[in-house]
Amino acid sequence: MHSEYGLLGYPLGHSFSQAYFRDKFCREGLDADYLNFELQSVEELPQLLADHPLLRGFNVTIPHKQAVIPLLDSLSPEAQAIGAVNVVRVVREETTTAADTARPYRLVGYNTDIIGFMDSLRPLLKPHHTHALVLGTGGASKAVTHGLEQLGLEWRYVSRHSSSPVSGRAEALTYSSLTPAVLADYTVIVNCTPLGMYPNVNDAPTIPYAALSSRHLLFDLVYNPEVTTFMSEGRRYGATVKNGLEMLHRQAEAAWQIWNTPE
Repeated sequence: MHSEYGLLGYPLGHSFSQAYFRDKFCREGLDADYLNFELQSVEELPQLLADHPLLRGFNVTIPHKQAVIPLLDSLSPEAQAIGAVNVVRVVREETTTAADTARPYRLVGYNTDIIGFMDSLRPLLKPHHTHALVLGTGGASKAVTHGLEQLGLEWRYVSRHSSSPVSGRAEALTYSSLTPAVLADYTVIVNCTPLGMYPNVNDAPTIPYAALSSRHLLFDLVYNPEVTTFMSEGRRYGATVKNGLEMLHRQAEAAWQIWNTPE
């Protein structure tokens, strides 16, 4: 039976997800398609589901990873703890009552970003990588911070505004407060912002790149382009760098397992 999957976000011109899954379906001989759903607002989701009765699951990306949660019926423990969702399973109900026919499905939210991030970052960590800066406070950063904690790293948010604390934690640092002394302590830097993403490839977070060294590890969740300005500036000063493509692949395979595991 033909099935549909997709990606929910806005805009989606940067994404490789559609090509990744369509190639997978072709290689494995699966009767399925993967569609891009560019929705400016998650409030359009119910109509989307009505228009695509064969949709069995979808990924969620910028800017909807947190906004989609109120529309879901339940969350996995990981998604609940992280407070952000990047995978939704659409459970079509076989039987419905008259009162349920307007919504003959359940939506279950998961977070596989944490799996992809941890598996991608772990091989690069060295003993001196004990403290991390997380650039940005959006949905993706929530999975990153949980992943860092599980890997044993202390972390601090960096935001444009210092008045963006996380419950129970210190206020976020501002970009202007990132002195060479701060970077000497925080040797892992993770970019969770869209800065540098295609087509704005010359953009980059405003950190003091000259304070970087071979002790630093820069991880960019952006994967298009393959080498972002954030990464190239890190390389210039000897840092180890990595983009988010492997993270994308690992979280995508985890999503596929979620969509196709019997309840």
